[in-house]
Amino acid sequence: MVTKRQKQSSENTGQDKQLSLDIGNSGEKAISSPVIISHISPIKPTVVFNTYWQFAAERQKIFFKKLENAPMPWTDDPILSTYKFTNAYRASDRTSQYLIRNVIYRDDLPSSINEVFFRIILFKIFNKIETWELLENNIGHITYADYSFERYDKILTETMQSGQTIYSAAYIMPSGGKTFGYTTKHRNNLKLIEKMMADNLPQKLAESRNMHQGFDLLHSYPTIGDFLAYQFITDVNYSEITNYSEMAFVVPGPGALDGIRKCFLDLGGLNEPEIIKFMAERQELEFERLGLNYQSLWGRKLQLIDCQNLFCEVDKYSRMKHPEISGISGRTRIKQKYSVNVQPISYWYPPKWKINQTIEEYTKIQASGRSKSN
Repeated sequence: MVTKRQKQSSENTGQDKQLSLDIGNSGEKAISSPVIISHISPIKPTVVFNTYWQFAAERQKIFFKKLENAPMPWTDDPILSTYKFTNAYRASDRTSQYLIRNVIYRDDLPSSINEVFFRIILFKIFNKIETWELLENNIGHITYADYSFERYDKILTETMQSGQTIYSAAYIMPSGGKTFGYTTKHRNNLKLIEKMMADNLPQKLAESRNMHQGFDLLHSYPTIGDFLAYQFITDVNYSEITNYSEMAFVVPGPGALDGIRKCFLDLGGLNEPEIIKFMAERQELEFERLGLNYQSLWGRKLQLIDCQNLFCEVDKYSRMKHPEISGISGRTRIKQKYSVNVQPISYWYPPKWKINQTIEEYTKIQASGRSKSN
């Protein structure tokens, strides 16, 4: 008997081809950006193309240094030492790790499609660990079966009135006031979740054949644009609701479009999603070409979502490294400075990736090495 997830996986290769998103060519080309000799003609890269791979390798080196409890500094790169950048792999970031470990895969919470989706979308609407824990501390077990608009609204309203922030600053969640009629954003967002559940969206996602179909389902809802729909479907795909390939569909966000502009003078006839796919396909060749000792995520290569995110981070990094090369936004500063978060992360990924056992063995070896050296 073929399960729905097996059906999704088997159909990914033939049917998960990205359709045109009509994103365009990101405007006019940057002027006077230095060009390196192109080994990827007709694509014309700038010096930032090399920086993309160097940044990915160095950021991943920092990831492993932190994991090994190595003493600081973890890098000689003054930019990476000073400013905050996300991990090379999206799923390694603190918020994604919390979502995977503390929201999706919970032995003490229901594992039905409806319940898991409800938890994912509730968490991601706010995208803030403190807001999830606030709700959990006041409600107890968070389940759709026991959901109450009035109860959730009361908790969130009182928190806002006390001066606390309930939304992450990572991205802007639209208010949805014109659609749902409330002047307070979180009330509209709760009603959005209610509509998704009433429409049987979790089951529709489970029956969808590929990530593009899942993206379209989410994108059809009020306030959910291209960027949020892609982020949300990626988060859903961490769960067992879906089993899409992450190497066949991508939607570049505004920051990634800026990064692409800085990396290339000419895309050689490709559009931005195709350029991201091009980067994912060439990753091993480029790390080798530049002599970089790149440590993957225990054998997992950079996926399209990761390459998309790296463009966004390289856009920021290049504001300091290559200030002479401008992007679309024209931004010249990096807002967030790096500060050490002393709260440790026990890294754990979706079981279907089949890397958790390798991580456990790696961690044991590292712990054994530290004990012998003491």
